Amino acid sequence: MVNVYIGLGSNLDQPKDHIRLALEDLKKLPQSQLVLASRLYLSKPVGPQDQDDFINAVALLTTTLEPLALLDKLQAIEQQHQRVRERHWGPRTLDLDILLFGNQVIEQPRLKVPHVQMDQRDFVIGPLLEICPQLVLPNGTPLQHLLQQCPIDGLICVDA
Repeated sequence: MVNVYIGLGSNLDQPKDHIRLALEDLKKLPQSQLVLASRLYLSKPVGPQDQDDFINAVALLTTTLEPLALLDKLQAIEQQHQRVRERHWGPRTLDLDILLFGNQVIEQPRLKVPHVQMDQRDFVIGPLLEICPQLVLPNGTPLQHLLQQCPIDGLICVDA
């Protein structure tokens, strides 16, 4: 079993409900177990600002699935939530991203791990710190050190 961190985000059609339902869907993944999930956070969108704020969370799974097999399962969950990709960084009902896959560095056309720019996104760093404050990234950087370049004071917890 490998530890995998999944980023969840939504800003359309009752986003809190999409995140909560997606967490239930993650519990049903084959060869996997949902270990932990952060609280829900409100964050500003990355990219186009002409859209609603996002609800975000991070989940920790353990799995024996291979990275691309897991990606396929996550994209199937997105489709169940009627995910439409109209524009880059645009609004969406559900976004599920593999942030970290164990200590692996993956560079494939469909999947890059650690997730691109995760170290610059407060909506990833904040929930990750909540569920795994001692986490060390594959490059040896402790997660705590990312707070210096990516403060999380813009996040608002919306789920006590």
